[in-house]
Amino acid sequence: MAATHTARDTLIDLLHGVERFNTEVFPQNRELFASLAESQSPDTLFIACADSRVNPSMITQTQPGDLFVLRNIGNIVPAYGEMLGGVSSAIEYAVSALKVSHIIVCGHSNCGAMKALLDPDPTKLAKMPTVASWLRNAEAARAVLEASDAGPASVRSLSEQNVQLQIAHLRTHPAVAAGLARGTLTLQGWFYDIASGEVVVLDETSRTFIHVDEAIAKLQAQQAADTTTP
Repeated sequence: MAATHTARDTLIDLLHGVERFNTEVFPQNRELFASLAESQSPDTLFIACADSRVNPSMITQTQPGDLFVLRNIGNIVPAYGEMLGGVSSAIEYAVSALKVSHIIVCGHSNCGAMKALLDPDPTKLAKMPTVASWLRNAEAARAVLEASDAGPASVRSLSEQNVQLQIAHLRTHPAVAAGLARGTLTLQGWFYDIASGEVVVLDETSRTFIHVDEAIAKLQAQQAADTTTP
């Protein structure tokens, strides 16, 4: 009978991973890490769910130093003043100190936070009072779905609505509001489907999610227009 994989085995596996990083990965990327040793200058603040299945660097195919990543349950951004703490300070630091040009809020399929919001289990939430309190920052997303005529709410539809809500919350943060007013900052919402690997992008004009190729085309058209404008 095969031995059971224990919690200690998992820790040992992680340490073996560190060994491989030290002996194989790091030497192959020595120049990159040398350039990052004393400072960072990421262009993008990437706000994602803490779900273990969501890997921002893999999804975006970026290198260390490219993304300033902020993760929490449900990719939530409390409105400014509601819960000042780790999320608000990370946003403020990213915009004011690191001078990021973009903030992306990325929701995902099969999100446990959205499941709990869509169909709350009082017994489970009673054992997680902090989670229950945190999810109140997404409550308006469920209210919007319940008031719409889009049919029965699903985890995906709630996740997409939650992305829109959290972008609205971002706009209440002073550093973000200032960056938007100066034209030095852009906000974008994404939804990542784990099973298919597809990422769709929130179109601010239509308030719908569009395919990546369409989002790229729109941005390229805007870029071309900016270039030709006197």
